Amino acid sequence: MVFYFTSSVIPAAYSIYMGKDKYENEDLIKYGWPEDIWFHVDKLSSAHVYLRLHKGQTVDDIPKEVLIDCAHLVKANSIQGCKMNNINVVYTPWTNLKKTADMDVGQIGFHRQKDVRTVTVEKKMNEILNRLEKTKVERFPDLAAEKEARDREERNEKKAQIQEMKRKEKEEMKKKKEMEDLR
Repeated sequence: MVFYFTSSVIPAAYSIYMGKDKYENEDLIKYGWPEDIWFHVDKLSSAHVYLRLHKGQTVDDIPKEVLIDCAHLVKANSIQGCKMNNINVVYTPWTNLKKTADMDVGQIGFHRQKDVRTVTVEKKMNEILNRLEKTKVERFPDLAAEKEARDREERNEKKAQIQEMKRKEKEEMKKKKEMEDLR
């Protein structure tokens, strides 16, 4: 099961999700999307929380308010971190997560350490957690099928772009030929 939350702290709402346990985290790691951003309490056990960015956004485009929502959700779902102040939460694009066969269940590394960012959560803010908790939905998604549908849609969009480029090139060639014929 996956827990889904909606961060509507700004007009364009964001989807946030996390697994139930470290075994489910394995599936979330395996079937993540390129537009997902992964969050975890630094150097402590915690939930793996993912933020799904809007189309065309990068990690640099995450609104501060949404970043804070994700960081608080991770902190609240850390056995040790939830009791501490001034904890660091690391976040990075899903594409930067590195999983090797020798790693424990739920454990990950990074391809590029320089792509890992940190945000500090000073203390627990119940108003943020209560707002997110009201949006919590438990689902049992077919993560593999959802990823395949997403990838298929992306391939179809790229095909359409290529076809449009070819159509424009053909049109330009036709105009060029017509201009030459007029001379």
